[in-house]
Amino acid sequence: MSSEGADTDFSIHHLREISTWVSSVQDLDQVLELIIETATQMMNAKASSLLLVDPKSRRLYFKVATGDKKDDVKQFEMELGQGIAGHVAMTGEPLLIPDVRKDPRWYKEISESIGFKTRSIACVPMKIKNEIIGVVEIIDKTDGKSIRKSDIKLLTVFAELAAMAIGSARKFAHAKRELKTLKEELGSKYQIIGDSQPLRKVISDAFKVANSKTSTLIVGESGTGKELLARLIHRGGSRKDGPLVVLNCAALPETLLEVELFGHEKGAYTGAIDRNIGKFELADGGTIFLDEIAEMSPGMQAKLLRVLQEGVFYRVGGNRPIYVDVRVIAATNKNIAHEITERRFREDLYYRLNVVQIHMPALRDRKEDIPLISEHFLEVFSKERGLSKVSLSKKAVKKMVAYHWPGNVRELRNALERAVVLGNGKEVLPDDLPIMNSQPKYPGMQTGLSLREALDTFKKEFIKINLKHSNGSRSKAAKVMGIQRTYLSSLISKYDLQDM
Repeated sequence: MSSEGADTDFSIHHLREISTWVSSVQDLDQVLELIIETATQMMNAKASSLLLVDPKSRRLYFKVATGDKKDDVKQFEMELGQGIAGHVAMTGEPLLIPDVRKDPRWYKEISESIGFKTRSIACVPMKIKNEIIGVVEIIDKTDGKSIRKSDIKLLTVFAELAAMAIGSARKFAHAKRELKTLKEELGSKYQIIGDSQPLRKVISDAFKVANSKTSTLIVGESGTGKELLARLIHRGGSRKDGPLVVLNCAALPETLLEVELFGHEKGAYTGAIDRNIGKFELADGGTIFLDEIAEMSPGMQAKLLRVLQEGVFYRVGGNRPIYVDVRVIAATNKNIAHEITERRFREDLYYRLNVVQIHMPALRDRKEDIPLISEHFLEVFSKERGLSKVSLSKKAVKKMVAYHWPGNVRELRNALERAVVLGNGKEVLPDDLPIMNSQPKYPGMQTGLSLREALDTFKKEFIKINLKHSNGSRSKAAKVMGIQRTYLSSLISKYDLQDM
């Protein structure tokens, strides 16, 4: 068999393989590399590349490249309209340039920077439903011959294959996200249960702000369902078909939080081997929910304020502005006014976030909802364990209504789950519930004590109550009390409470 026949068989084999992979979307990067490598071989090109348009920065970056300088060229980006590739990406029209030195559109800086001599280029656009998503180009022929018009036709076929692969991958990712959302919506994870007046007021306020882009601050104790309310606001508005991105600001240190929010460029720091998209970009066209916003450091507060004011940010290690359309919902369990007074939270950021404030009521302030919420959780837990629905005894309900629920709905959920696991599998009884019969009470004021003795008595009882309700965790108790853990430890020693 001749060399030309062998090359033809090789190309046909790879085209068949590409067609199979394009439809199955096994590995997009691998498919694109196969497409470009096959195009390079079939057209006897010295080098080739596939560049994609970043939809946020509107710049072209190298996704796949071949040739001796394939790794070097990936460091570069270009504006739409810049260079041959940029011109094709902007106009959507293919170009064949026999001699780049005679063409004013030639962007020679890349070739000169990496030491790659270029004479001729063929470049064609990649499109998905008339949207230009990138370009494919070949550079020179290895045998020194000129690139021909027939090469443009063949290169267009490969560009179409690449666009099909990218389109299939996007559809697959979108379908995957929709399936996940559908499962969550059909399940019970994000339901707000209750019919009390305080809850009805909250839900009414939520729907009033849902259709605007207005920043909303949700305040309330831990475990009251602030994230559930944020999801309700998102689903009830015009942005419901856009993404909802959730981030807990207390879960990450400042440097990692910045990367999570804004993303990073390739090489921004050690280990940043590729570009990473941040939460704000992921939320473009939708909503971002920033939980525990008061835990954000002053430095990050300043950066967040700039995004809210200007609607633009920069990826870590990047110098190109990224524009997004995002609705911000924030939440905190802290007294923000006190945090501002103590200079731990920026007043200007507070005004930006607090355009609308919704207070999520504590469970003890809507106790009439306890039976409804309990029935809901029992149904969920019964299904998870393959049981007939576990009922709630009247005595158990009475005990639950009498309890003050410092952990709110979250504590109620955990208590019922434990009752289902350890109970008789049919009915929740009072003894199945790991809660006290009534709210802990301070023993009251006593006569015959000095002011110092009265203060010491109060402090001792106050510490005992908080330690009990944090299951002995000094860190949690100190956080609730608003003091340093070291100070709490010294008070525990002073009042001889080590056994708590």
